Amino acid sequence: MRRFAMKALFTALNLDRAERTRIDWDRRILIFSTAVSIGLIALYIFGKTTSRW
Repeated sequence: MRRFAMKALFTALNLDRAERTRIDWDRRILIFSTAVSIGLIALYIFGKTTSRW
């Protein structure tokens, strides 16, 4: 019974670590896409104000 408890504990810890990694990737993608969108909007506004487009 003790061995089963240890296996369950280590499995839960590994699943928690994998879940955290996935959340970090989701957060990175969200931040990157937001930064790209803001950059494109800034370029569009810059182009309109300088009459380049």
